[in-house]
Amino acid sequence: MATSEAVTIDAGGRELRVSSPDRVIFPSTEGSVEVTKLDVVRYYLAVEDGILRALHRRPTTLERWPKGVHPGIVLSTREKGGGDAFFQKRVPRGAPDYVQTARIEFPSGRHADEVCPTEVAVVGWAAQMGTLTFHPWPVRSDDVDHPDELRLDLDPQPGTDFDDAVRVAGEARVLLEELGYTAFPKTSGGRGIHIYIRIEPRCTFTDVRHAAIAFGRELERRLPGEVTTKWWKEERGERIFVDYNQNARDRTIASAYSVRPGPGAPVSAPVTWEELAQIAPEDFTVATMPARFAEVGDRHAAIDDAAHSLQPLLDLHERDAAEGAGDMPYPPDYPKMPGEPKRVQPSRDRDGPR
Repeated sequence: MATSEAVTIDAGGRELRVSSPDRVIFPSTEGSVEVTKLDVVRYYLAVEDGILRALHRRPTTLERWPKGVHPGIVLSTREKGGGDAFFQKRVPRGAPDYVQTARIEFPSGRHADEVCPTEVAVVGWAAQMGTLTFHPWPVRSDDVDHPDELRLDLDPQPGTDFDDAVRVAGEARVLLEELGYTAFPKTSGGRGIHIYIRIEPRCTFTDVRHAAIAFGRELERRLPGEVTTKWWKEERGERIFVDYNQNARDRTIASAYSVRPGPGAPVSAPVTWEELAQIAPEDFTVATMPARFAEVGDRHAAIDDAAHSLQPLLDLHERDAAEGAGDMPYPPDYPKMPGEPKRVQPSRDRDGPR
């Protein structure tokens, strides 16, 4: 197959070379047109203020799909590598000199220098290398050990859908307002909902994770049978899972405005609380988001206006601990963490032999 010649476009005042601009990244579907590599790059330039607000000075893992999102393409995971698409934590070789990095440390004690976007040309350069989704850490480059963001991930389990997540998000909003937090929702780009709260960068990753656990447990009490904090999938049932471990060190969530590898080139869209009940996640794509952005701007434009104390949630966590609710399991690839309960996965056959 012939490859189209490279083109050069303006990216925030820098010349950005895009090779194979006509390469199809998302094939057309019944309800969408095909999306090329150049389309993806231009999309990110069109939402410049929004994507930079989400990524600015944050160490960022790149989710790269250099061959596009086609049938048979496999994404490498933590458990199994060797796929056509992959997560890149270390800055790629040959990065332009304007690409800054930040050194982060993993739970294992190893470290890496990750891309740390400071201008839209960095985002465009990453997109030209096949990056679809940006996974920023909840920290800034000047203090990589103290998160400045609490991230609440409402994850629909089998048997539930986006509408269920919207209903739970409504109660989450009430709880957050009671706690004194200004929060900002967005679609995940799939069926889930993410809620972000800027926090004072004073607490450790462990503290922030405990705050997410406390939030999830309180939401679970308010919506019994609809919400779960159970880590093991066998125990979650048809409920919305509050994924507290998204706040553990080295766990990240797709940023606002990130392109997701699904049919039609969906994107993670910042929305208002009022919009949540009126939208469908598939409304927001590489094709539709630039016009929305031009019309309404960044729905998260005020996210940096106030940074909140985590103390109300940490107090809630302490209350739960005093009543016997201890820590909860970390992801299986983490070393055993202080205070963590035993990682014993529940048996699929509880009545069977042990």
